[in-house]
Amino acid sequence: MSDSDGKKTLGIRGGAGRPGNVKQSFSHGRTKNVVVETKRKRVVVPKPGAAKANVSSASVGDPSRRPAGISDAEMERRLAALKLAKAREAEEAAKREAEEKQRAEDRARRRAEIEAKEAEEKERAERAKAKAEEEERARKEAEIAKERAEAEKAAKSAAPKKAARPADPAEVEAAASRPAGRPSSAPRKSNDRNDRNDRPSKNAGEDKRRSGKLTLNQALRGGDGGRQRSMASMKRKQERARQKAMGGQVEREKVVRDVQVPEAIVVSELANRMAERVGDVVKALMNMGMMVTQNQTIDADTAELIVEEFGHKISRVSASDVEDVIADVQDDEEKLVSRPPVITVMGHVDHGKTSLLDAIRKAKVVAGEAGGITQHIGAYQVKTDEGKLLTFLDTPGHAAFTSMRARGAQVTDIVVLVVAADDAVMPQTIEAIHHAKAAGVPMIVAINKIDRPEANPDKVRTDLLQHEVIVEKMSGEVQDVEVSAINGTGLDDLLEAISLQAELLDLKANPDRAANGAVIEAQLDVGRGPVATVLVQNGTLHKGDIFVVGEQWGRVRALLSDKGDRINDAGPSVPVEVLGLNGTPEAGDVLNVVETEAQAREIADYRAHAAKEKRAAIGAATTLEQLMAKAKDDENVAELPILVKADVQGSAEAIVQAMEKIGNDEVRVRVLHSGVGAITESDIGLAEASEAPVFGFNVRANASARNSANQKGVEIRYYSVIYDLVDDVKAAASGLLSAEIRENFIGYASIKEVFKVTGVGRVAGCIVTEGVARRSAGVRLLRDDVVIHEGTLKTLKRFKDEVKEVQSGQECGMAFENYDDIRPGDVIEIFERESVERTLK
Repeated sequence: MSDSDGKKTLGIRGGAGRPGNVKQSFSHGRTKNVVVETKRKRVVVPKPGAAKANVSSASVGDPSRRPAGISDAEMERRLAALKLAKAREAEEAAKREAEEKQRAEDRARRRAEIEAKEAEEKERAERAKAKAEEEERARKEAEIAKERAEAEKAAKSAAPKKAARPADPAEVEAAASRPAGRPSSAPRKSNDRNDRNDRPSKNAGEDKRRSGKLTLNQALRGGDGGRQRSMASMKRKQERARQKAMGGQVEREKVVRDVQVPEAIVVSELANRMAERVGDVVKALMNMGMMVTQNQTIDADTAELIVEEFGHKISRVSASDVEDVIADVQDDEEKLVSRPPVITVMGHVDHGKTSLLDAIRKAKVVAGEAGGITQHIGAYQVKTDEGKLLTFLDTPGHAAFTSMRARGAQVTDIVVLVVAADDAVMPQTIEAIHHAKAAGVPMIVAINKIDRPEANPDKVRTDLLQHEVIVEKMSGEVQDVEVSAINGTGLDDLLEAISLQAELLDLKANPDRAANGAVIEAQLDVGRGPVATVLVQNGTLHKGDIFVVGEQWGRVRALLSDKGDRINDAGPSVPVEVLGLNGTPEAGDVLNVVETEAQAREIADYRAHAAKEKRAAIGAATTLEQLMAKAKDDENVAELPILVKADVQGSAEAIVQAMEKIGNDEVRVRVLHSGVGAITESDIGLAEASEAPVFGFNVRANASARNSANQKGVEIRYYSVIYDLVDDVKAAASGLLSAEIRENFIGYASIKEVFKVTGVGRVAGCIVTEGVARRSAGVRLLRDDVVIHEGTLKTLKRFKDEVKEVQSGQECGMAFENYDDIRPGDVIEIFERESVERTLK
């Protein structure tokens, strides 16, 4: 609505139409006056006949205003409900008002926090900007000061030259008219400092060259495009600029090298031998039409073309020439010194080899071996009372450790053959004699256990005669000593005999040369990695030496003596544990020290490649007919597949050899995989695929392998004695043998007459001449002692009754199942079959 003067008005409640002015405030300081007036309250009159919504409290006392049909109690109840509803509405309104107030406070608090944070960030940005401006200003001032100093220095250097000629009066006058502080030789500069610093210099290259020593920040800052460059690249750039300033580019003289190229070589290795960039060699090969990478192998002919193209000389070598660096070196007699003898203790199992060595060492090694038998080659050093050192090797005596005894005989100087006086010569004793004779080493016979009541040393000497071992007591040359490991009897005599034999051998070695030795035993230790027990034979093995052993190589990280002490070097005839190999070598491998890691790696790779090709050649050296015949034979042979993991290489080798001897023409044991170290999840996966059990010898499965075995149902068995493992495998393989069927003859019957019975056929009237005739047994019909039929009985009757058996001397009637050709005089053979389980021996 509008006022009389045309201004708009606002209607408000209350008042009696009195107009007024209201001042409104807006943002940015703007205000506005508005004319308002009050309006009367609108009164709503209910329509006639409409129901009253509200009942006043006066209606309770006034029956005339109360609706008809409502009592006082009902009216009071309605009023109470009305009051309760009004109270609830008021309470909810108050609650809503409190919540609205709380939300307003929260909004105000959040707004204040945001504003404070924005103010803080703005202040931080301003401080950072001010700091950056200050640093930039300081940097520019420093550059200006530097330029000024350089200009003054150039002016001072030019001053003597100018003084050499007469001064021109015009120049003197011009110099006097110049402002002070700027030399005459300095270039003209702008008064605006910022403009001077921002404008690029024409002599930017010279400024960089004169900028002084190269710093890491300058190298990392890189070139114009912001690309990071190495320090070497920046130095090469400075060198090129220096050579250019000196009067032109100086070409580096080409170095011609003699490049050794084997039958096949990797591109990167060829580039390394030529001292050329790998990218250049790859580019040259691509120009020849060969798309290769730096990790691919090329043949010798292609390598020769590349070498000639780069201007080098080629030297063709064979792949086997890599081993020439470890060729045997003949030592000068002057450099040879005496070395301790290596004595190997050999003999039959349980004849007291380790106990005898314990008595000499005054140690307890038997207690540490499972089952009281030696299952590894132990290497020990002993010092005698005279101060002499003796190196002992203790070999196992079990039949499965044949190869370990052979290794012991090959690296030894003297063999001590231990024979029990109460047991005499046994199979492994004979085998040890053969090993010693094959190695050509002298032998000393130690007759042990002479403290036993049943000991008979003379029987031992007599039994040895059968194997061409003649002891001194029998007028021979072989020394024999009677000893007792329990009582210590004869130990001094044995050591004296060993010393005497060592003096006769006059053992010498050169300790001042590159070491070589034999691996006695190897194992994979969880904490230390691959560990090899090495007997040093020549030279001295030092900590840090680079060596190659079989198909493995490494650097000596640590040397441990037989007592477990760390040592820095090991001379000839010293047994040590070597740590630092890249893999587990084979027992019996030879260790050789080389000069560089590259040589060691190359030799190991060559040996591994040669061994792989040899295995492939052995597998391929069969004709198609041989493969078909082998497949046909395999169909009739049941196989027991197994996986073997052992603690050391020698034990794994011995177990595999023992498994190969188990079986016959019907069943055999096949070792799918054998290795050194703990049982892993990959072993479980292979065992599951082949349905094979896993045998762990002195090793255990890790947690993931155990969980995998439980899920896949793979059986894992642990052993610490080789006897138990072999016996269990024999028992398992015996289960694959088919049962043997045996026939037991229980009786004979002679046919007297043949009758034809309706519904049955031809029936033989017989008399049991021997044993008993049973209804359930098998029968054969003999005519003139020739078997003409074999089958079962259809009926067995005694008179007219069906019976189960008929005793000897009694008559009976027999009818064959599906056979009627029976005659008087034929003989019936009665037998039973039984199934007998077989076992492997």
